[in-house]
Amino acid sequence: MPEAGPGLDAFYAALDGAVYVVTVAAGGRRAGCLVGFASQCSITPPRFVVWLSTANHTHAVASGARYLTVHLLRRDHRALAELFGGRTGDRVDKFARTGWRPGIEGSPVLSDVSDWFTGRVEGVVAGGDHDGFLLSPVDAPPPLAGPATGAAVPPLRYADVRDLEPGHPA
Repeated sequence: MPEAGPGLDAFYAALDGAVYVVTVAAGGRRAGCLVGFASQCSITPPRFVVWLSTANHTHAVASGARYLTVHLLRRDHRALAELFGGRTGDRVDKFARTGWRPGIEGSPVLSDVSDWFTGRVEGVVAGGDHDGFLLSPVDAPPPLAGPATGAAVPPLRYADVRDLEPGHPA
């Protein structure tokens, strides 16, 4: 992680947020990447923001999309984190290497991930080397009668994947 500046290095080091795979389809192209910057940002109306690196292939495809799909990775999803974080869609068809189905407007829904939602892009916020895609959830798996499918397996965290060599520099 690059130096954050006076006083922020220790603060950033203490953060260990969940990681996600964000997928998208637009203009006849599919893309997906590992995302470490994402958060719920509103309760009413429900909103979520994902930050995509402007250097990333997924950002280029997402810039022309109306929907993105956000997948919460669990600790047993390390292979997906390696695929979507360590390869670039400029050179590799990541979707040929994992199970998926087309969701809204073709946005890929990964077969092995039970915790996901598709969101309509409500706006994009410039944020330096990443842009924030503000999403309004429009699709998700149906609720279960019991505990969440992945509840027994904790989320995959940044500390679990910080050793990955990224497919693109951030």
